Amino acid sequence: MRILFTGGGTGGHFYPIIAIAEEVNSLVKEKRLLAPELYYMSPTPYNEGVLFEHDIIYKKNSAGKLRRYFSVLNFFDLFRTAWGVFVSVVQVWRLYPDVVFGKGGYASFPALLAARILRIPVVIHESDTVPGRVNAWAGKFATRIAVSYAEAAAYFPKDRVALTGQPVRRDIAAPISDGAREYLKLEPNLPVILILGGSQGSGIINDIVIEGLNELVEKYEIIHQVGEKNIAEVESTSRAVLASSTHKDRYKPFDYLNALAMRMAAGVASVVVSRAGSTIFEIASWDVPSIIVPISEKVSHDQRSNAFAYARAGAGEVIEEENLTSHVLSAEIERLVTNQGAREAMKTAAKAFYKPDAAKLVAEEIVKIALSHEID
Repeated sequence: MRILFTGGGTGGHFYPIIAIAEEVNSLVKEKRLLAPELYYMSPTPYNEGVLFEHDIIYKKNSAGKLRRYFSVLNFFDLFRTAWGVFVSVVQVWRLYPDVVFGKGGYASFPALLAARILRIPVVIHESDTVPGRVNAWAGKFATRIAVSYAEAAAYFPKDRVALTGQPVRRDIAAPISDGAREYLKLEPNLPVILILGGSQGSGIINDIVIEGLNELVEKYEIIHQVGEKNIAEVESTSRAVLASSTHKDRYKPFDYLNALAMRMAAGVASVVVSRAGSTIFEIASWDVPSIIVPISEKVSHDQRSNAFAYARAGAGEVIEEENLTSHVLSAEIERLVTNQGAREAMKTAAKAFYKPDAAKLVAEEIVKIALSHEID
């Protein structure tokens, strides 16, 4: 059994694929099937170490991005996409997988088109309330379509779509509280605020947090994932801002939180501040109250609707980017930290929102289709 995964080059696409691959391997062992051959095709491997850990072989292709705004890069990316399709057709033909799984994003287009040309079954998963362009197109021919939000099902054929929720890696979905404060060097008994800007970090959230940092460290421990490209600037700016503070050690900026650090942070967090990508489902798996700050609709068409879908479920609060200030953020954090009733209601709603079997449900469908394709 040979399975090819493809998706965009962000953590929101990559890590759900890893979660599904984990479940595919577990399912194969459970059913005593031959070990599957797993491949991942994308312009970049994103995290080679994680691919290696899960016995996933990386296959490089290329893909151009179709931006929603005018850019001369759109012209050049047409050629990059065309080359990517050619390379993908050749590579997919050589592999000839039993099924291709697409997580969405422009980087998945060449491999999905290759599968379409070669008549290989396709399964896709949509993480957002409104499908992206590639998944909206792939949904027209995909054998099965999984969605994270009920709202997304309306965009796909009813007989082929299923609400599964978002696949979350096992190592992320299990927060750790024992020893977490010692590991992260946090003061005992002080509320912890975990701030996440997505896999690349968020410049806007970083700036707002730094602006209100003196006020925040007076009351809380702050764990802040700022993004690799932002870490040097955030560290130097925060040192200057907190130069006269007696609580400067309460601010902990990280370029990236690995699985262990993330689980530890989640295990002690009183409130999470986050963007509205796939991280929403990780937060839901932790049962932690949250403040969601979606990317502006001018940049991303889906994050705002994701955020409000989560808020309607009662699991989080939303602050839109244009309303985000350091004072607004501090006030919302304080309201949640000091209102135990509101926090408990959010925890209950988050638990109901999260679907722990999402990765398993998708993996079962992939294996079933792959086995039937082998027989054919």
